[in-house]
Amino acid sequence: MSGSSTSTYAVVTGASSGIGRELASELAKRGFDLLIAAEDAELDAAAAGLRSTGRTVDTCRTDLATPEGVEVLVERVQSSGRPVDALCLNAGIGVNGSFVDVPLERHLEVIGLDVTGTVHLAHRLLPAMVERGEGRVLITASIAATMPGAYQSTYNASKAFLHSFSEAIRTELRERGVTVTSLMPGPTDTEFFERAGLEGTKLDQSKKDDPADVARDGVEAMLAGDDHVVAGSFRNRVQAAAATILPDAVTSRAHASMAKPGTGESE
Repeated sequence: MSGSSTSTYAVVTGASSGIGRELASELAKRGFDLLIAAEDAELDAAAAGLRSTGRTVDTCRTDLATPEGVEVLVERVQSSGRPVDALCLNAGIGVNGSFVDVPLERHLEVIGLDVTGTVHLAHRLLPAMVERGEGRVLITASIAATMPGAYQSTYNASKAFLHSFSEAIRTELRERGVTVTSLMPGPTDTEFFERAGLEGTKLDQSKKDDPADVARDGVEAMLAGDDHVVAGSFRNRVQAAAATILPDAVTSRAHASMAKPGTGESE
């Protein structure tokens, strides 16, 4: 499959801002028509900007944290009558704070969108790609997948799930024409930190990567059929490598020192 073909079609979730919007932009530059999905009002503005590339850009405003919302997007894909050449499962949220102090519904929202919504949509759209014997899938995990996330317990766990899930189904599909790539960015300059309640932490104050750079790394890896890519700066690769060597107890405490509320104000 060539990323420069004018007949190619991509579906990108969580595409109203941040990494998702940049993934869509990168694909549009490479000749893909787009169906972009998100639940917020920024989606229309994102679509307008993407149309400046000359590509066809359709939108689907839906809540992918719910089964009904996923099915809305599935119906939009199917009604387009177009085969999906690239599927970017990027929608996700996080929540920061001590597990017991954060309301249960916030944790369940993270799991519902990051994990359940991703698995649901993948299971509904992958069979058509397998039947055609062609397709590229990119699943946005994170270098957070490599360590227990004290004060981001459900978020890091969800990213660990997504990375494992990506690698597992990649192996299952390796001889069926569909590749699956896990995108593993580090801290990136998006709305994630504000939405997750990370303001006032050392993690929020750390140097962040440009989402356009992360997206470019992700799309290049997906089109090349790579198994995963640690995107963005070199420090992300160092951190991810170190986390695979150090004991979980050590990396969990290190994460706590960065993500515990108020840590950015302690010095």
